[in-house]
Amino acid sequence: MRKDLIYTFHKNDLAKEVLIGKLKEHPEIRFVSLAAVDLIGHETDTKIPVSLFIEDIDNYLYGYAAQTDGSSVFLPKIATLNNAKVNMKADTEVKWFVEYNESLTDVDTGKPVGTLKIPCFLYHDGIPVDSRHILTEAEKSFKKHIMQAFSESENLKKEFGFSSEDIEKVDITAATELEFWVKSPDTSGDIEALSTSQELKEQYWSKTRGAVRSAVEETLILMELYGIKPEMGHKEVGGVRAKLNNDGRFEGVLEQLEIDWKYASPKQTGDYELFVRNLVREVFIRYGLEVTFLAKPLDRIAGSGEHTHISASAKLKNGKRINLFHTTAKDFMSSIGYGSLMGILKNYEVINPFVTSSNEAFKRLKKGYEAPISIVSSLGYEPHIPSRNRTILIGLIRDENSPLATRFELRSPNPHTNTFLCISSMLMAMTDGILYAKEKTCEELLKELSKEPGESAAYLDKERAYRTEKDVFDDFSDEDREKYFGVAPETVYENIKAFHLYPGKVDVLKRDDVFSEKIIDSYAAGLLYKWYTEIDHRMIPSFISEIRSCRKFHKDGVFLDDRANWDRVERLKISLMKNTDKSKGIFNYMREALEKADYDVLSDTQKVMYEKISELRQAYKEYKDNLMDIC
Repeated sequence: MRKDLIYTFHKNDLAKEVLIGKLKEHPEIRFVSLAAVDLIGHETDTKIPVSLFIEDIDNYLYGYAAQTDGSSVFLPKIATLNNAKVNMKADTEVKWFVEYNESLTDVDTGKPVGTLKIPCFLYHDGIPVDSRHILTEAEKSFKKHIMQAFSESENLKKEFGFSSEDIEKVDITAATELEFWVKSPDTSGDIEALSTSQELKEQYWSKTRGAVRSAVEETLILMELYGIKPEMGHKEVGGVRAKLNNDGRFEGVLEQLEIDWKYASPKQTGDYELFVRNLVREVFIRYGLEVTFLAKPLDRIAGSGEHTHISASAKLKNGKRINLFHTTAKDFMSSIGYGSLMGILKNYEVINPFVTSSNEAFKRLKKGYEAPISIVSSLGYEPHIPSRNRTILIGLIRDENSPLATRFELRSPNPHTNTFLCISSMLMAMTDGILYAKEKTCEELLKELSKEPGESAAYLDKERAYRTEKDVFDDFSDEDREKYFGVAPETVYENIKAFHLYPGKVDVLKRDDVFSEKIIDSYAAGLLYKWYTEIDHRMIPSFISEIRSCRKFHKDGVFLDDRANWDRVERLKISLMKNTDKSKGIFNYMREALEKADYDVLSDTQKVMYEKISELRQAYKEYKDNLMDIC
């Protein structure tokens, strides 16, 4: 960490002559990298010498910075083999960061070699087709409709005490929370020890030590240097205590951590998240530690989430700033707040594919865990007594002493959620709700939001409930939970099908052409391909290796209990892996469905596979626990 380095280029630094001057003042910045985010959430990376960048700076700043043939980005049905040209264009409205390679020293300056990271848009056939462009357009759409609402609605003018003529601008703020697991390279983890520690809450907000402490602290200090404004870093619920070896170092590190930072504009929030993920990886590697951002890296142990916060405010021409969701203590929130929340809840089926988009993510969303599975909200018991219900999908966070902090927290995202598209879809749904709510009173909206299943409503679906202050997992049976809040998808394919099942809700995403039909088709095709490819090439082979590791230890005829327990294990192994005269193994059945492109069967069988694998793990544990000796 050095203070003689330049870490951030702000918007004012991106004027041509200013940018060239700064690069010449800092010759340790040897490369530029073009960073675009495709629809699946992958960020590109390149190494272009700064000398070439300066020679062609007009194109980089004002034209197309570079071309690719589509192989470096994932844009199915858009960048096809016979029409693969994709152009990259710099985004000069956000911060640019300099990433430093601490392992490589610039010989002329003695400083680490730096790479200027340039956020880019992707253009195909002259049309922008990337995640950051979609978010840019979603922001414009939301702000436009807010201004129109304040221009047209007498209700809003009366409620807030101002009109569109009094508003200088509308701002949207967002933030994410990054959870991740860190471990020593040779550590795999004892599930029983992890589970016990989790139940006893031994790790949550406990003290970090050794290399983990140093890595967390260095990450937070670097975030400050980059202007990302960290709020805190702490241990999460998962993990076990590392052991001190004879060399005075901790070994067997296996811990879950969280790092948070302050809010920013939506697009900047997406950039922050990508940058901090890379920063965390690089810092922890220097301390000999591996990092994973998988949503559920360990079975039966806490997964990693990425709660996403969103709010909106109006800056008035008289200098005041008003949170558009906040209201007085007699109401939970404003009509715009109610509309925004109701829009997300009503349209969540078509938001969810942008939030939960991988097999790994669905492992985290299980009944009875803290991660939410039901489309339901919580406001608190009384407006003047804010509460936090951690079992719901999205909740209101408010503090009478800090009205500008009033916001919504979406609890379902995970570290691999494409934050750009997640926030984009939320904004489009919020806009839809606001257009309905602008002519309603807060009392009318609260009544509709708090409706029972079967109770008619003008905006929300009649068959559903959308609010509870109860524990969604413990206070409802599975049957009642589905009756009140709908049936949650369990696979990526079930999630994607929402784009076909709810055309009216898809139209909400398409408003102002933010999500075009082409974009939605491409995104769905990308998720589908990723889903079945992971099943075929990662998931099934991994389970096969696990099944083959379930070995027999007892000697036949010694204890009947051992034989009975092992027979159960064997039956489960066979049902998963082998074809017999009477039945086909589940893995073979899935691969046959994949060959036929029968994705409904593949999806249904994937759920059966999970159940059988879970049964096998439990049966094998019981078998081994019952043995007196393991030879």
